[in-house]
Amino acid sequence: MLVTNDWKDYECIDASLGMKYERWGDIFLFRPDPQVIWDNGNLEEKYKGKIDAIYHRSNKGGGSWENLKSVPAAWTINYKNLTFHIKQMGFKHTGLFPEQAINWEYMINKIKNAGREIKVLNLFAYTGGASVACLSAGAHVTHVDSSRGMVDWCKENVNSSGYQGDHVRYIVDDVVKFVQREIRRGNKYDAIIMDPPSYGRGANGEVWDIERDLNYLVSICSEILSDKPLFFLINSYTTGLSSTVLENLLKIKILSKFDGVVSCGEVGLPITNGDFILPCGIYGRWESK
Repeated sequence: MLVTNDWKDYECIDASLGMKYERWGDIFLFRPDPQVIWDNGNLEEKYKGKIDAIYHRSNKGGGSWENLKSVPAAWTINYKNLTFHIKQMGFKHTGLFPEQAINWEYMINKIKNAGREIKVLNLFAYTGGASVACLSAGAHVTHVDSSRGMVDWCKENVNSSGYQGDHVRYIVDDVVKFVQREIRRGNKYDAIIMDPPSYGRGANGEVWDIERDLNYLVSICSEILSDKPLFFLINSYTTGLSSTVLENLLKIKILSKFDGVVSCGEVGLPITNGDFILPCGIYGRWESK
C-alpha cells in the first residue's frame, strides 16, 4: 500500500463505526467513510466540542452538513508548495483527496527527472490536485473534466499555487469524446492520468460506466501516447474493483506497446490516534524503465 505521510495541513485523526475525524487546516470535520467498518469507540462523544462540522447521511441518498461551529464557505490548505481551496460539498466531499499526495510525489519526481519537456493529460481531472502537482514540476498540462464548476475550481488551485496559466489547458468535455478528437488531431502526450468514477455523465449527458467503458478509454488513450511516454496512472474509488484489474488493463493496452513496468495496489492514509491505516482507493501504473 502507498501511504501519504508528508501532510502538515491535513490529518486523519481517528476512524470508527463508519466515520472519520479529520483536520483540514484549522477546521475539524466528521464525515462518513464506507471503509471504516471497525469499532474504535464513539468518536462523536470522544471528540465532543472539538468537531466543527458533521456530515449526516440521508436515508433517501446524499445528505447534508451540520456546522457546529463557524465554518468558512471556503478555505485553503497547503501541501508543500501546492495550495488547494477546500469547500463543504454535497455528498460529503471537500474538493480534495489527500491520500493522492503520494501519487503527486511520484508524478513530480518522474517529470523533474525526465530531462525533457513533458506534456500531461489529466482525465476526469476534478479540482486539479494532480494537475497542480504536474505544473509544479514544470509540465504542460491538459486538464479535462465534464463539470465546468470543477474546472473553475482547478483554476483557483492553479492560481493560488502560483503556476503559469500558459502551461495549462482547461477543457470542459466528455473525456472519451475529447480523446477521440485528439487522435484525429494527432496530438500526443508523454503522461496520462485518469481518475474515472464508477458512473457519471459527460458535458452533454454522455453516460459513463467504468465496468463497460474503462477498457475502451485506456485503449484509445494508448493511441495518443508519445513515442517515449513517461507514465500512465489510473486511480479508482469504485467499491469492489480490484487493483489487479487496473494492472491487467495496463499490461494488455500499454505494456504491449511500450517497454516499461506495471504495478498496482492500494493508497491509504495514516490514522493519527491509532496504529492502523485507512484504505482510500486503488491505483494501477505503467511507467517507463
